[in-house]
Amino acid sequence: MTSNKKAVILLSGGLDSATVLAIALSEGYECHTMSFDYGQRHRAELDAAENLAKQMGAATHRVMDVDMRKIGGSALTDDSLAVPISGVVEGEIPITYVPARNTVFLSYALALAEVVEADDIFIGVNAVDYSGYPDCRPEFIKAFEVMANLATKVGVEGHTLRVKTPLIDLTKAQIIQTGDALGVDYSLTVSCYQADLLGRACGVCDSCRLRKQGFAQAGIADPTVYLPGVVE
Repeated sequence: MTSNKKAVILLSGGLDSATVLAIALSEGYECHTMSFDYGQRHRAELDAAENLAKQMGAATHRVMDVDMRKIGGSALTDDSLAVPISGVVEGEIPITYVPARNTVFLSYALALAEVVEADDIFIGVNAVDYSGYPDCRPEFIKAFEVMANLATKVGVEGHTLRVKTPLIDLTKAQIIQTGDALGVDYSLTVSCYQADLLGRACGVCDSCRLRKQGFAQAGIADPTVYLPGVVE
């Protein structure tokens, strides 16, 4: 039976967004997932997102082409910039920050929400175990939600649009425990900033470090497939 609750889910193919999709599905939403081919270092996460959408039961899945390599400014979109492996420096925004990425992604999600008549947009931003990105903060989400209701036809007609962030206050371990309880198969996810074509993780970038730490603290076996020679 089709749900009368609809949501757009930003699905990167990573651990957090897979958990968000599971949460939305558990709350009875008909889920329309959206991924972005934005010029990131690898396509493995896009393949993972498509597979997750299919396996988990999303109603539709879209991959949007947004070439942010033409802008650059991030180690994820500019091959001349190395992905850092030394950890996050307190008070500094890392070079893996992609300028305005979540603003761009949420804008596309907002457009789709209007078309499919969804009241809610889900995004897996986190303000606890995160890399210092300014567009993962609650203040940003609140500001975007205000803008969304000013900038859309449904908003000015009095129909409230919401941006939901169910992971915003959770640690990585708590996120993993939540997803595990909902049956998320984390072996299908790709979190590494520089995974190979098969989705095997480098084990040393900030994203891999947070992921490994999260599984260890959650007391759940890490299903990540690492590149040969990586110490797990």
